[in-house]
Amino acid sequence: FIELTEANHLYVSESVDFAIHQTLREVRLRYPQLTVVSLNTHRLFEQAELPFSLAALPDSFSVFRKQVESLEGRYSSQSARWNSDITALPPSVLPSSSSWLSTAIRSINLELRSSPLWRGGESAALEHLEDYFSSDASLIYKQTRNALDEWESSTKFSPWLANGCLSIGRLLARLNDYETQRGANESTYWIYFELLWREYFQWYALKYGAQLFQFSGIKGQVPLTSYYPQRMRSWINGTTPYPIVNAAMKQLKATGYLSNRSRQLVASCLVHELSIDWRYGAQYFQSQLIDYDVASNWGNWQYLAGVGADPRGHRRFDLAKQTALYDPELSFIRHWQGEADQHSIDVVDMVDWPVSPAQ
Repeated sequence: FIELTEANHLYVSESVDFAIHQTLREVRLRYPQLTVVSLNTHRLFEQAELPFSLAALPDSFSVFRKQVESLEGRYSSQSARWNSDITALPPSVLPSSSSWLSTAIRSINLELRSSPLWRGGESAALEHLEDYFSSDASLIYKQTRNALDEWESSTKFSPWLANGCLSIGRLLARLNDYETQRGANESTYWIYFELLWREYFQWYALKYGAQLFQFSGIKGQVPLTSYYPQRMRSWINGTTPYPIVNAAMKQLKATGYLSNRSRQLVASCLVHELSIDWRYGAQYFQSQLIDYDVASNWGNWQYLAGVGADPRGHRRFDLAKQTALYDPELSFIRHWQGEADQHSIDVVDMVDWPVSPAQ
């Protein structure tokens, strides 16, 4: 592409992904005449705005939040940056006969599996943005955010944010407008609070680079977990002894999406109940989620596995208690057919003997 267009500048969205950094390094080496310009379109703050250096990023989200949530320009600078409309584009630099490009475009399949409400692109993102803030959903968000299955229970901005269809600046500008017009409360603040979680993991990934993917995480502590193929298959297919986990995993496979509460429960199950290396769960999420974001995904998995930014260490959820709290009528479990599987999750025992005669 660079050779075909004789390009001398490459503009990219600044990524925190270690693999993309390596790719851009290779591009610079291969094309020394190319000026690569990275623009921050994915994070709320510029590095110069932070009250600490990247190397001094706080070890916990709570400390990070207290230092950044009151920064001036929380919305104003983002509003100015992202609220202008683009009315024209320069002509394409590609020859009209670029058959290879047409073939590549035709081969792209952006199927979103879950519902007609999940539509890709900026137009769909902006439509959802207005629909959400035209309702009262944000005023009760803190009370509904832990629901497992309802569309209206959470903001649902994550797929468009992750794929670059919606900027965090535009989202925060719209939230600010809503608070000005309708009033701010604990729930509207909580939307910002959770976006700060997202922000923290962006800087976390940028600081730690390849450590984001290491078994021992950023703490250098090796978890007492391993890899059990049969247990992993049971987790993926939703055939574990834990109904709420089964329901969530079947939902993920069918839709490509999980609520935040469900993500915590299935991650806790994989690490603590099934004793499986957390990286296999993170990799499976990467392959399935329509809102996959490298920093949020791997950072949160490290957090649940006790090798990341959680000062409390292993965060294990009582799955029976969580079911009673968030699915007391078992409607989520029944809807996704998550009833407990009666078979053993292990095929062989510790010395490789079959667990049962049938196996």
